Amino acid sequence: MTVKNFKIPSAVYFIVTALLIAYFFPREGKFRYQFFEGKPWKYGLLTAPSNFPIYKTDKEVALEKDSVLKDFKPYYKINRTIEAAQKEKLRKDYATTLKHIAGSSYMQYVEHSLSNLYARGIVSYESLNQLNKDNYAEINVVENNVSKTHFVSDLFTVKTAYEFIINNCPPRLDKKVLKACDINNYLVENVSYDSTMTARVKDELLQNVSLASGMVQAGERIVDRGEIIDGYTYNVLRSLKIVYENKTGGNQRMGMILGGQFVLVMGIMLCMWLYLWSFRVKIFHNQRSVIFLLLTIIVPCLLTEFCVTYGLFNVYILPYAIAPIVVRTFFDSRTALFMHLVTILLCSLMVPFPHEFLLLQTVAGMVVTFSLKELSERSQLIRSSFFIFIAYVIIYLSLAVYQEADFQKINWMMLLYFGINFILLTFAYLLVYMLEKTFGYVSSITLVELSNINNPLLKSLSETCPGTFQHSLHVSILAADAASRVGANSQLVRTGALYHDIGKMSNPAFFTENQSSVNPHEKLSLDESAQIIISHVTEGVKIAEKAMLPKAIINFIRTHHGNGKAKYFYNSLKNLNPDQEIDESLFTYPGPNPFTKETAILMMADAVEATSRSLKEYTEENIKEVVNRIVEGQIADGLLRNTPLTYRDVETIKNVFCEKLKTMYHTRISYPDLKK
Repeated sequence: MTVKNFKIPSAVYFIVTALLIAYFFPREGKFRYQFFEGKPWKYGLLTAPSNFPIYKTDKEVALEKDSVLKDFKPYYKINRTIEAAQKEKLRKDYATTLKHIAGSSYMQYVEHSLSNLYARGIVSYESLNQLNKDNYAEINVVENNVSKTHFVSDLFTVKTAYEFIINNCPPRLDKKVLKACDINNYLVENVSYDSTMTARVKDELLQNVSLASGMVQAGERIVDRGEIIDGYTYNVLRSLKIVYENKTGGNQRMGMILGGQFVLVMGIMLCMWLYLWSFRVKIFHNQRSVIFLLLTIIVPCLLTEFCVTYGLFNVYILPYAIAPIVVRTFFDSRTALFMHLVTILLCSLMVPFPHEFLLLQTVAGMVVTFSLKELSERSQLIRSSFFIFIAYVIIYLSLAVYQEADFQKINWMMLLYFGINFILLTFAYLLVYMLEKTFGYVSSITLVELSNINNPLLKSLSETCPGTFQHSLHVSILAADAASRVGANSQLVRTGALYHDIGKMSNPAFFTENQSSVNPHEKLSLDESAQIIISHVTEGVKIAEKAMLPKAIINFIRTHHGNGKAKYFYNSLKNLNPDQEIDESLFTYPGPNPFTKETAILMMADAVEATSRSLKEYTEENIKEVVNRIVEGQIADGLLRNTPLTYRDVETIKNVFCEKLKTMYHTRISYPDLKK
């Protein structure tokens, strides 16, 4: 990661990681004990450090609150002015219009009914419906700051009040005449819900509910090692935990806790930084690799923090060993184990029973190291997961028997957690593939699988270009041995060598090793022949990309000739036309030049192996002369300028080539015929 060519120091990533982990640490003061009802107390004698209340459980408090609210009645307020206003409106309307419709007896009946209805109360339909839904039989009606109980059954809505007047009129009155008077115009809600008073009274009642059921005195014995935690003891311990965590609150104290967490996390991360700086310099200076390793630390830590803080599930379900499995797949066993130790040290600061956690997870990391010592097949990942499961079970059972000396006190649910952990660990098989695509890594497993000569692409190469395939095998032998001598990745070189010439499958007959008797170059000009030979690089890249080969393998195809020239055709044309200016681009490979030890070794091995086939006699002097001439020529042409090889590395590589070529081309003794 660069910003305007400024390379961010790796230490910055470690500091950011420490800040992120410390930020998500549990904020409350951590209670040092873990306990479960019905399980034995695993610690020593515990006495009360000070006086503290025994808090009721949430369920008990909720039941008491429900009991208090059972007799609670909501508050409503009544407006007496509405009755007077509506009666006055009725009288005015009667004096002007209603007297022509109904007599005075109707007027007297309606006015008397309004008095009765407003006295009992008219509420909105929604309020009455809610009261019935909440099963309230009574309400408190407030008038002039005085509250009186009122039955809900006595309340009316505008609709029921209208129906009451019509249905209860005396026989001497005509209902049709009453309906013609539009009595509903004088019916208005005069009782309304008082939310403020209701909430205030309800809060006062709830505040009177005690949250504690007793007190524990300072120095009082609570529980001792081996005692079964019953319901009362569990509640006392829970109350002690609440008091302890509340006391650790406060901004100043919380700031100190956060500062201590950051310093502690930063100290552990510093150990990881020093390890990479001291022993894995190549990883230390590769920012992509640093980010990858830090992610393998951050993700388990964050999952542990969320799991512990929110109580999602048991922490032993989390597959902590999947991180060292992945790191071992892409890097080495020592880095995987060291990274795993850093991760579980950080996680142990958050989990209950940290010593038990450290013991189990450390053994799991060691099992990963031993079981994946020689990683060459994906099935080894599944086998390693099974070994980790067995290790978890054996260590846990041994520890439980050691601590309790009683099989009945073993928490057998832990075996289920380990089983779920094993299932999650098996997904390392898929995770390795996903990470290869995401970070561009190539695992040793993938390289071994690609090196299988029964691979469809290699099988097609052997059938289409048998000479090229044989050449690739010889190059892989030379390059792999040379790589192991100079500290390069021999498996990567071996695999790259097998694929470096797959582009020749597009025009196999144009390459000498695949020809029988006919040479198609005889019908072409030298520059046309050169273009066909050079095209095997670009064609190889196309074939590799279509086959979805890793980028690291495609780099071998691009660079195995670098920006060198097709010298046979270039020199031939130059010799035929010494005075003619030649377009060198027609004879130059597209490149780029090698930029790693592995690609440089392949370039040298490819040229040396191909040239050695032209020797008439395979003597030590001839082989050494060819190797020196080819390698020195590549150095002189500047093809190895961008590689990290030293002069000593180059000399070592040349010596390996000489040794291997002498072995590969040694003469065999002739077997004598049996004389009759």
